Amino acid sequence: MTKKNLFIALEGIDGSGKSTQAKYLADHLTKYGHKVYTTFEPTDNRIGTIIRDIFNHRMEGDHRVIAGLFVADRLDHLLHSEYGILHKLEDGYTVITDRYYFSSYAYHGVHMSMDWVIAANSLSANLLRPDLNIYIDISPEISMARINKGRDSKELYETIENLTNVHKKYAQAFDLLKEEEKIFITQGERSENLIANDIWKEVKKLL
Repeated sequence: MTKKNLFIALEGIDGSGKSTQAKYLADHLTKYGHKVYTTFEPTDNRIGTIIRDIFNHRMEGDHRVIAGLFVADRLDHLLHSEYGILHKLEDGYTVITDRYYFSSYAYHGVHMSMDWVIAANSLSANLLRPDLNIYIDISPEISMARINKGRDSKELYETIENLTNVHKKYAQAFDLLKEEEKIFITQGERSENLIANDIWKEVKKLL
């Protein structure tokens, strides 16, 4: 049976296949005997909804405001007495999140000091670091092709220039925090099954 319940964060630029891989991983873990709770950021709770309204051009929001909203949404995501990640872990769930603080480091680090973003999220990091950060690596060009294929409108950060910068910032953040964080990088331009198998091999090491 399982050694412990886990907290796993899936990371990647837009279109990397995080939500698909979250489903594969949840299936694997369920078969392995885990109770699994899957979640995502920004959340669909009150603060997360404001972020999504800015992303979809329904509200105005400076990049610094967006970064601050993510800090608040993440803390609520961790600490809420009903849907909070810490509560779910205490209840014995393994939690998989589609995005966590490395997304902030990469996306907001393009527009302001990454050191500030890391410091602003330090309370979340000190409350709960993932047992594993899984980064699904795709090129900005593949990202844009998948975004363009999937829908008619683009969100705030979905331009080739921004995604190229975000891709670089992910690499910078991983290098900066490699001693403190458990990070696994998988090549995301392969078949879903190959990626899922790679991820499962890595997660099984934690069980």
